[in-house]
Amino acid sequence: MSYLSCVEIEPKSSANASVIWLHGLGANGHDFAPIVPMINLPETTQVRYIFPHAEERAVTINMGYVMPAWYDILEMSVERKIDKQGLLDSAVQVQSLIQREIDRGIDGKRIIVAGFSQGGAVAYQSALTFTQPLGGLMVMSSYFATHDSIEPALCNKALPVYVYHGTQDPIVVEKLGQDAVGFLQGMGYETSYTTYPAEHTVTPEQIGDIRDVLANLLS
Repeated sequence: MSYLSCVEIEPKSSANASVIWLHGLGANGHDFAPIVPMINLPETTQVRYIFPHAEERAVTINMGYVMPAWYDILEMSVERKIDKQGLLDSAVQVQSLIQREIDRGIDGKRIIVAGFSQGGAVAYQSALTFTQPLGGLMVMSSYFATHDSIEPALCNKALPVYVYHGTQDPIVVEKLGQDAVGFLQGMGYETSYTTYPAEHTVTPEQIGDIRDVLANLLS
C-alpha cells in the first residue's frame, strides 16, 4: 500500500505513542517538525511524530498555483467554499497513516491526530470518522468544514477534542473556531477551547499548552 510521504521523528527508544500532525496550506511536513524538541515530553512517553506532506494541487484562491494542499479552496469567504471531495480523499490518506501506526504496534488510544489551518479541517474528518478508538484530536487555527455531512464513528464519541485559535487571526477568523466548538458540543464531544492574542500562527504559549495536553493524554 502507498502512503503519503512524511517527516518522521522517532523517540530514543521504541515508540509507545504516535502524534500525526497535519500542516497548513502551502506548507509541508517540515513546517512543524522544529516544535518537537520544544514539546519535550517525559522520557517514559516515547512518541513517534509523523508530519505528512499533502499532495500538490492547483489552489483556486491562489490563482490556480500548484502547491501542497489537502484540498482546493474555491472561495476565500467566511464560509470557505471548498472541494469537499478533495478533503475527504485526504482524510482517507491520513486514516491510512493512523492504521499504519496501529499495525506498527501502537495502541490506537495512544494515537493523537493534530492539524493546523487546512490540516485541521482534515484532522476533524480523519479522527472523528476513524473506526477504532483514538487518544485525542488537537486542532489549531482551523474550521470544521464537514460538520454538516460528517458521519462520526461511534467508537470515538468520547474522543477528547482540543481547539486552539488566535483572537486576531485574519486568515481563519476566530468565529470559525468558535463555530467548530459549537458543532462539536452539539454532537456530544468533550471539547476544550483555548485562545491566544495572536494571528494565524502557533505561539510559544500554545506549544506549552499542547505539551501539557499530550503529557496528560499519553501519561
